[in-house]
Amino acid sequence: MYGKAFAPEYQGTLTSLSVNSSLVDVLAEGTERLREAERSGRRDEEARCQLAVAEAHRRLGRVGDADRAWKASYRAARAAGDTAARAWALWSGGTLARQRGAFPLARRLLALAADLGEQGGDVVVRGYSLAGLAETGRIQGDYAAVARLHEQLLAEARRRGEARHTVWALEGIAQIHRNTGSYDTAYALFEEASEIAARAEDRRGHAWALRGLADIVSVRDGDTGRALELLSEAEAACRAMNLSSALAYNHKMRGNVLYRAGRYAEARELYELALSEFRAMSEPRGEALARLGLAKSRARLGRPRAETAAELADLAGVLDRAGLRHAREMVTRAQEEFGTGTESTR
Repeated sequence: MYGKAFAPEYQGTLTSLSVNSSLVDVLAEGTERLREAERSGRRDEEARCQLAVAEAHRRLGRVGDADRAWKASYRAARAAGDTAARAWALWSGGTLARQRGAFPLARRLLALAADLGEQGGDVVVRGYSLAGLAETGRIQGDYAAVARLHEQLLAEARRRGEARHTVWALEGIAQIHRNTGSYDTAYALFEEASEIAARAEDRRGHAWALRGLADIVSVRDGDTGRALELLSEAEAACRAMNLSSALAYNHKMRGNVLYRAGRYAEARELYELALSEFRAMSEPRGEALARLGLAKSRARLGRPRAETAAELADLAGVLDRAGLRHAREMVTRAQEEFGTGTESTR
């Protein structure tokens, strides 16, 4: 039903790159082809090469370089009169904005990308942009608004037999079910995503699916050993492809698994590692989640209650301002868990 996964963001002279290509290799090849396009005056090819460069920088956590590259891609596409290439550049910019926690900007850029994709007749960039909008809403915890869009995009991906997009949609829907307590449904969806990704040789999608399975195995079954095994398998893929963000989230999840098992000192070390990784790539959502895990671990290890209260209150403010509803609810539960809410401190 599904063919081998491909990376539509690698275009023009870069179509030989695989979805599993190391990001360091993508960056090197993209930069070399970009220089050739600049020398030959091929603005259309320049736009495509800058897109690959932007995506490599983004996934490596190099925010400033990614920002400059997607904007350069857009300018080149506009000069070339290439509507679809403009859409791809805006998709990259919107995805970067979401990664940086700039959710209103992400929605604006991704909506523009979807419109341009439709105008340019590129159904793939339109689908990716709508998927980006759905993911933005899901990350913010607006499940009711985006669940139907996730299902619609899943149906479209299945109809086209596009493995990578099918895997993405399954994982997004699975995460919604996991966050709302439907663990069995979430597990089944993550399991299907894992199987499709493995058959399609989509190592990135497979790594994210394994992370989801590890989470369910830990929270539902209490099987710490199996969860850690799944995360180790996912980590190997992240390291092979230099997936900085995915690796940081893997470490954060490992912290979650250890925390649930009562191994608080080990969890603290993993949260500290993840926190440093998220800060290095300017990813505020991941940073906030790592800070929350770290605060809870330190509290379990005897940190003064007043310090825990202050940390959680600050995190609550950060997440309120960012509009991250689900993460904010997690902070509220932590305040209740450690008796640091407003009422308990009066």
